[in-house]
Amino acid sequence: MDDSCCRRLFDVAVVGQRVTGEVVDVDPDAGRVRLSMAATENPELWAFLKGLRLGDVLTGTVAAIERFGVFVALDEGPAHPVYPGVGFITYPELSWRRVEAVSDVVEVGQRVSCEFLQFDTWNGEARLSLRAMRPDPFLVFVENENIVVGRRLSGRVTKLVPFGVFVEVAEGIEGLVRLSELSSVPVAAPEDVVRVGDRLTVVVTDVDREWRRLSLSRRQA
Repeated sequence: MDDSCCRRLFDVAVVGQRVTGEVVDVDPDAGRVRLSMAATENPELWAFLKGLRLGDVLTGTVAAIERFGVFVALDEGPAHPVYPGVGFITYPELSWRRVEAVSDVVEVGQRVSCEFLQFDTWNGEARLSLRAMRPDPFLVFVENENIVVGRRLSGRVTKLVPFGVFVEVAEGIEGLVRLSELSSVPVAAPEDVVRVGDRLTVVVTDVDREWRRLSLSRRQA
């Protein structure tokens, strides 16, 4: 914890001071109970957030874009006492695709509809997902193209990593060819046999729908 955080804590509480707070978390193993003073200071906000359920669709306006995520001012419920909006979207929840720039997805003032994920009791905000409002392109690809183990695909090498290479087999859909599956002979490093931009014919060895992972083999192709 940095000095600025410590100063903010000392501004609101000191050792021995009596405080009123709402229990937001109990850790029996650690013998700890976490209280929220903000809950008692902002009962209307807490009541609103506690009434939300996983999967609820909330609408609002993008209020601010920060390096750690996007704040959304919700149409319903009270305003946040500190942040620009009660709703918050982390970068991974903005899109199913890899986001190079947030401005490619949202901008301040834009109207959005998001799915409620959870009540963040630490910050007193609603964690939201924008991508959940759109079909998962990975699952759409797997279902529409009948992607099963043994299916042959063609794709372009997009990235080399120590343990293999990533191959784009459809727009925005990548699979991993592990080092052991790159060649019929042992390979020390992926750059020994392929380069970024090379086109490969591969065979699907595993489809993990839950984790959205596609395992591929060049050796078997």
